[in-house]
Amino acid sequence: MKKLLCSILLSLLSMPLFAGVVVIVNPSNADAIDQKSIENIFLGKTKTFPGGAQAVPVNLDSAMPLRETFDTKVLGKSSSQLKSYWSQKVFTGKGTPPKEVSSGAEMIKLVASNPNIIGYIDSSEANDSVKVIAEF
Repeated sequence: MKKLLCSILLSLLSMPLFAGVVVIVNPSNADAIDQKSIENIFLGKTKTFPGGAQAVPVNLDSAMPLRETFDTKVLGKSSSQLKSYWSQKVFTGKGTPPKEVSSGAEMIKLVASNPNIIGYIDSSEANDSVKVIAEF
């Protein structure tokens, strides 16, 4: 029994822990963006920030646990629901899913270098090169 408890505890300790998901934009972006606007941008329902500038959403790779957290907490959809959603959009010619990057560091670099990109990272990765607009 003791061995079982120890192995369970070790399993839990080795799981990635997230401080939270933060949505980030370039520091030059002055728009106030609520959750519904973030959702609409990431679902391709709108292509602009509230101020009218082009909005380019970027997702983390679908294999990353933080992606699933973002999908459920922010977009309110499971990964399979989003796959189905984007398959239908692509098939009908009404949209393409956001580009994907493989790490939080890559996301920060992209967002910091382009005022039109909106993305998300683990809150522990946020730094002064990007502006946090929402935390979940």
